[in-house]
Amino acid sequence: MSDIKRFETGPRMSQAVVHGGVAYLAGQVGTAGASVADQTKDILASIDRLLESVGSDKSKILQTTIWLASMDDFAEMNAVWDAWVSPGNAPARATGEAKLATPDYKVEIICIAAV
Repeated sequence: MSDIKRFETGPRMSQAVVHGGVAYLAGQVGTAGASVADQTKDILASIDRLLESVGSDKSKILQTTIWLASMDDFAEMNAVWDAWVSPGNAPARATGEAKLATPDYKVEIICIAAV
């Protein structure tokens, strides 16, 4: 059985867990109160950083789940996402609307990637 490696672990959660050649990232949020575009940019920078720390990168993302506080923000979030996603390596993706941890968060993104 493969070892389980946890990254940036706190009392409640780890920001990333790697097992069996797969990295599971915790839901990432941006700067509370910022615009949807700015929160998305912050989140994608966090994802890049976390993936690098586990020995992966955005071209290896297998699946992404995106939560928006309002689907009215879908186009604004997608404009940032589309400029960031690795060309030819778009992951399987789902996007939905959900009440997030605080009303100041407008976007949360969860990723699973190969290492």
